Amino acid sequence: MSFDGFDDELWDEHKWEAHLNEVEKKSEQLRKFISSDYKGTVPRWITLLKESLSEDDAFEAFVEEELLLDEAYFPEDDDDWDDEDEFDDEDFLFGSTEDFGDEDDLDSGEEWKSLSEDFALSDYGSLDNLTLFNDARLFAVDILKWSESIPSKKQEASFFEFVSDSLKIAAKLAGGYSFGFEPEYLGANIAYTKKALSFANQSLELMQELKTELLFNKQQYAELNGRLFELRNDIGIYVQTLRDRFYGRID
Repeated sequence: MSFDGFDDELWDEHKWEAHLNEVEKKSEQLRKFISSDYKGTVPRWITLLKESLSEDDAFEAFVEEELLLDEAYFPEDDDDWDDEDEFDDEDFLFGSTEDFGDEDDLDSGEEWKSLSEDFALSDYGSLDNLTLFNDARLFAVDILKWSESIPSKKQEASFFEFVSDSLKIAAKLAGGYSFGFEPEYLGANIAYTKKALSFANQSLELMQELKTELLFNKQQYAELNGRLFELRNDIGIYVQTLRDRFYGRID
């Protein structure tokens, strides 16, 4: 995929990050527009929880919405979308809505690669097979479940921010993965993944604050904080893996 208005220079993570920051400023206005709360004081994830059948559904809706809001401000080359029905039967984020067919069909084409963890870090892979994303997904869903146990009178700004940031870890990982692993877009993948790392760090800080406010019991805090700490470290390693791939390809 190519974007109109982008120069021919290979963008690194820093150029993509600057562009992404501008995209996020614009998409924030869209977030307020689609919010049921015209003042923008009710976090979107609360609305999605109320509208969804489960925390898993709310998580998927949140991530897909985040990607669509950002995508609205990435200019596209119309030639990439000649076939308007190309993705009619495909859920971009969470896989195809149709079966791949029998094993003979898988062996004869490339579809089998999307089912294999060996190709997760390639343009043939599937986000579902990225272990890091699945860890972030499970953590986000568990945070949503935990959030529903907190009395409304204790739901203050740090609580709302912590839940939102926890969800955005997975959303940014998904955003980066959507750009793939080709050199011209690997910088975007890195920039998004760095955003995920930033939200993980912020979540760790906020979690400590919420601990002092007694919103976690000791067992909850130990388990969730341990998972978040490990997730943060794994994202840091993943950033370096992507960087090594980017600079290894342009040397």
